[in-house]
Amino acid sequence: MTQDIQVVCPHCDALNRAPKAKLDGGARGKCGSCGEPLFAGRPLPLNEARFARHMGKSSVPLLVDFWAEWCGPCTMMAPMFEAAAGKLEPRVRLGKVDTEAEQGLAARYGIRSIPTMVLFRDGKEAARISGAMDSATITRWVEDQL
Repeated sequence: MTQDIQVVCPHCDALNRAPKAKLDGGARGKCGSCGEPLFAGRPLPLNEARFARHMGKSSVPLLVDFWAEWCGPCTMMAPMFEAAAGKLEPRVRLGKVDTEAEQGLAARYGIRSIPTMVLFRDGKEAARISGAMDSATITRWVEDQL
């Protein structure tokens, strides 16, 4: 019997059931609602509602980069975080929260410095790290946490 996991679509936020074995094998799957790939290979911009949906409904761990446009290290790390998405998906969903636009989320998770990455598993914070990193370091850190 195939074990299914819940995956939230990065395009329409619909909840999908996908075979875990296929995703573990690198398959990206398609959304049953909009037909788009379930994994786009790039971080999702997250507002409060999307954050709650992707963190609370999906079986896939969520790595969130808390950042701001005015932050030099954040903008320097952005392409590295995007490259890490291509390496980590579909095992991990990557998202970005703009701390200026989503101050409530930043406050709720005690974000004091940026960039800060927080890994969520099963709806709870599993690990966090602050500071700009290259994609290999991001990937290695996440894999160490899994």
